Amino acid sequence: MERQPVSSSSLASVGYNSDSETLEVEFVSTGKVYEYYNVPQFVYDRLMEAPSIGQYFNAEIRNAYSCSPV
Repeated sequence: MERQPVSSSSLASVGYNSDSETLEVEFVSTGKVYEYYNVPQFVYDRLMEAPSIGQYFNAEIRNAYSCSPV
């Protein structure tokens, strides 16, 4: 999945596949990449439009969706 760089102190890049509703996130601190599953398009859209991408991710995605390292 192709990710795009984001302006965030905690997330380095984000990608999304709307067909599988999979969100891919690369973390600044570790460089590790995780896939989050069954993330609706509107959640991804809100993440990318959020004033603080890291805060939105932590509040709405991190503990709300199952994930695994890539």
